[in-house]
Amino acid sequence: MRVGTRYNRVRCNLTSLDGREIIWAEKVRYLGIYLVSSKVMNCNYDLSKKSFYRAFNAIYGKVGSLASVEVVVELLKTNCMPILLYDFFWLSS
Repeated sequence: MRVGTRYNRVRCNLTSLDGREIIWAEKVRYLGIYLVSSKVMNCNYDLSKKSFYRAFNAIYGKVGSLASVEVVVELLKTNCMPILLYDFFWLSS
């Protein structure tokens, strides 16, 4: 994967010491975040957002209208927000 002004140039094939070919990729997953090949450092958060909504829908599907708003918000903060915050803190450090 390349990042910079030449990110979309023709790439030559690379081989490892044992003869296997190293594949060029447009995006790479690292610590749960997809780094995307572009002119500047770019990340794709689609998987993180999908995981967040999946976790929230699972909680809300079980609790629904039985619990108070405060309980639902607390469950959201404790179970769903860490999914998004993990990505934010990883990039800011």
